[in-house]
Amino acid sequence: MEYLFIGIIGYLLGCIPSGLFIGRWFCGIDIREHGSKNIGSTNVFRTLGPKPAALVLLADMAKGMLAVYIGGLFQSGEGALLLGGIAAIMGHNYPVFLGFKGGRGVATGLGVVLVLMPLVTAIVFAIWAAIVYMTRYVSLGSIVAAALVPVLAWSFSYPWQFTIFGGVAALFIIIRHRENIQRLLNGTESKIKSGSMDKFKKQD
Repeated sequence: MEYLFIGIIGYLLGCIPSGLFIGRWFCGIDIREHGSKNIGSTNVFRTLGPKPAALVLLADMAKGMLAVYIGGLFQSGEGALLLGGIAAIMGHNYPVFLGFKGGRGVATGLGVVLVLMPLVTAIVFAIWAAIVYMTRYVSLGSIVAAALVPVLAWSFSYPWQFTIFGGVAALFIIIRHRENIQRLLNGTESKIKSGSMDKFKKQD
């Protein structure tokens, strides 16, 4: 029964649409009607700029972190922690309140990994930042960083459950980026460029 509760709470936490709330708070817009129509921090950055995007990133990470902590409060062992984290990622990607159309789970997954494997998080975040800085492709950075999580988890001798989780989460994130992968291969993927809230404020 406790595991069911952990799964439900984790999923509902993941369902909180940070990007939607912050888009409305800053500019009174529905972020799903702009850019890629995704509620994640990348689309918020492209549409509204760095400040709201940073808030979305932190909020989405916090969902994953809190879900893991809650799992640990109700049950000991890796299983409860992972269940809370996985449920939060699923909630972010498939939120019941938005017709099961959410983000790609990168930021929420990063929050989960931050609690479970802080050293791995520091390394993959640095690699992600370096790739995005050099190529301006957020999708490429996200795909490479996700793929490295299980490799690093195994290399640093974290519990085998964490390595399995990292592999499954990485596969899921890569699948969610399949359209981006195709555009990267075709040379048509859009490079990251900051948006601005000014264009929306002028409409007020």
